[in-house]
Amino acid sequence: MALFKRRTVGKPGEWFYCLEHQTVEEGPQCPSKDRFGPYASREEAQRAMTTARERNLEWENDPKWHDKGSQQGEGQGEGPGEEPGGTRT
Repeated sequence: MALFKRRTVGKPGEWFYCLEHQTVEEGPQCPSKDRFGPYASREEAQRAMTTARERNLEWENDPKWHDKGSQQGEGQGEGPGEEPGGTRT
């Protein structure tokens, strides 16, 4: 007996975007490593790549995700709540 059942049929209303085939699928048809989702609607799944690009830009420009230490050398950064030199406040 298998520990985990392979889910071959999705729940009604689940939509996925297949990265390999670049298509929208109702229910999980391709392996999870090759898809984004689930999404609530077909339109939302169609926008998957645009949504991913927008989120990537937001994260790349978010100062919380940049390590200031990489500019000064490893281990010398100022993370949240730290003063210059790495001491906690």
